[in-house]
Amino acid sequence: MGPDGRGTVPRKIIHVDMDAFYASVEQRDDPRLRGHPVAVAWGGKRSVVLTASYEARPHGVRSAMPLYRALERCPDLRVVEPRFEAYREVSAQVREIFARYTPLVEPLALDEAYLDVTDPLTGGPSATRIAAGIRAAIRARTGLTATAGVSVNKFLAKLASGLNKPDGLTVLLPAEADALLAALPTADFHGIGPATARKLAAHGIHTGADLRAAPPGELTRLFGRMGEHFSRIAHGQDDRPVQPDRAPLSIGAEETYGEDLRTAQQVRAALPHLAATVERRLHRADRAGRVVILKLRFHDRTLLTRRVTLPQPVQAAEVLARVAARLVTPELLAGRGVRLVGLTAAGLTAPVPPQPTLFGAAWEEPRPR
Repeated sequence: MGPDGRGTVPRKIIHVDMDAFYASVEQRDDPRLRGHPVAVAWGGKRSVVLTASYEARPHGVRSAMPLYRALERCPDLRVVEPRFEAYREVSAQVREIFARYTPLVEPLALDEAYLDVTDPLTGGPSATRIAAGIRAAIRARTGLTATAGVSVNKFLAKLASGLNKPDGLTVLLPAEADALLAALPTADFHGIGPATARKLAAHGIHTGADLRAAPPGELTRLFGRMGEHFSRIAHGQDDRPVQPDRAPLSIGAEETYGEDLRTAQQVRAALPHLAATVERRLHRADRAGRVVILKLRFHDRTLLTRRVTLPQPVQAAEVLARVAARLVTPELLAGRGVRLVGLTAAGLTAPVPPQPTLFGAAWEEPRPR
């Protein structure tokens, strides 16, 4: 069995990621922004940064950061409201380029995709040359740069694309990945979020080497089926195929707490952070949700979910958090400690702009079901 899960014939996978996509489009279209730190974000105190330009990043400005904090770190930051029609147009141009090479394209967002070029339509047998051709075509067509990673599976291709940003091309073979994965902190593994990394650390698992040494049965006990996946990616193994045109059914975020949340106020206080993460993921997928789902797992491992159907699809973190907060009552908790809080947007559809004013003071929230 090869490292890609397909026996002795390895796949040829490319991960393409547009560089600081939203901010780069704004700088391309407005010369006054070029060379300056730029953040794409809705206005308002509770807004979060959707994308930061590379000029803003040395100041500590990052995606998903609250806008007020970004402005504290970079007072000269130029804030631009998002123009999703422009981003969709560029994304469509990029996907036309992908389609020249393979029908096996799995978009992850407007600015990111996996391509399986094991049997390409054109470009020859070299995945590296195909990736170089794609990057050159993107620059010629859009005026923007993209970074690409090439490997034998999705996990390693994604890892490779993150090694040489921006405007880079990295080939990562399994033999070369071995030492890199062993030293890599678990928090830097794609698919392992901050809460999972903290849980791993609590069990003495800090790096890929630690993850490899952990008994697979113990990882399964702690994380269910994902535990097996963590063990496999620590060895550079990933048998997931590229799935064209896969549309997400829901987009969410959740957090597991070292100490149980004991009051409704504590649970409500956890929601804005989760909502900001969901908003960022919705924007990247160019989706909005008509259904807000609150998920609570209690100290005795029982699970409770509540949902609200909204009159219009939403992306805004403020609305997501506000709707979910109204579901959290002392009666709902019934004195039970909360170990995990999750917030999900479902019923996904195209977004309806403008988000900040979608719900005014007169809006009456539907009853939860």
